[in-house]
Amino acid sequence: MPTLPPAATTPRLRLPTWLHTRLPTTDSFAQTRALLDELRLHTVCQSAACPNHWECWTKGTATFMIGGDRCTRACGFCAVTTAKPLPLEADEPARVAEATQRLRLRHVVITGVARDDLADGGADHFRRTIEAVRALNPATVIEVLTPDFNARAEAIDSVLAARPHIFNHNLETVRRLTPAVRSRATYDRSLSVLGHVKAQRDGTIYTKSGLMLGLGETEEEVFAALADLRGVGCDLLTLGQYLQPTLKHLPVVEYVTPEKFADYGARARQMGFRHVASAPMVRSSYHADEVVLPTASSCSPSPAAASS
Repeated sequence: MPTLPPAATTPRLRLPTWLHTRLPTTDSFAQTRALLDELRLHTVCQSAACPNHWECWTKGTATFMIGGDRCTRACGFCAVTTAKPLPLEADEPARVAEATQRLRLRHVVITGVARDDLADGGADHFRRTIEAVRALNPATVIEVLTPDFNARAEAIDSVLAARPHIFNHNLETVRRLTPAVRSRATYDRSLSVLGHVKAQRDGTIYTKSGLMLGLGETEEEVFAALADLRGVGCDLLTLGQYLQPTLKHLPVVEYVTPEKFADYGARARQMGFRHVASAPMVRSSYHADEVVLPTASSCSPSPAAASS
């Protein structure tokens, strides 16, 4: 099994200038935070210590994290707490829908912790959340960023039955580094999830995935991962710099330059990805609303078509 150097024994690299950010000075950040607190919602912005959450909350947007803030997995890159999850909250879908409406989101991203304690991995909770958001916000583009559900077809199909516009599942890293970076997840399982979505809903739901760079991957390994994603029909791609959330997490091996990200992005577009976001500060849901879909109706089937 490939290993990465332990964080405690690895010298921390100096943060390059292109990763320096300014904190916001407007009231919008506080207003977004107050709304999320009022509705008792978790966000990946906070739980995963996303470096962009100051900017996103200032713009009045956030990525909702459903199913609680405790994950059953312990990935080496992720700051979300690993612990025994609490029971699902039946009214959480309605609260996410209300937040979407009050924030006036044109594009909402809904993610969730891995719930290996549940028979369906939390898939039905995703379904009910999508349906609640659409009922209150019929014009909003809905993107889900899901765990792998242990590649159970019935769980994935449950999410697809709610007709999200974009189904996102992250590959996270290259094949060689996957065992050292991800907990329980496997490279081929993630590809199979994306492939299953495309096979079931080709032409009606866009698939999306992303990789973190700077964990020690080679250029050839990145290109191989992109080819594997295109091999299962992945439409949309994000590439961003891995940043160590705490000293207990995997260390940064390399800070990839903006120029290199631009090169990767250009290659990905040549490979046929419909939309590519490739830059140091890019994350799965960062500026997700910049993806231009033809129309909400043309990329999502009617209820009748979905049940056929």
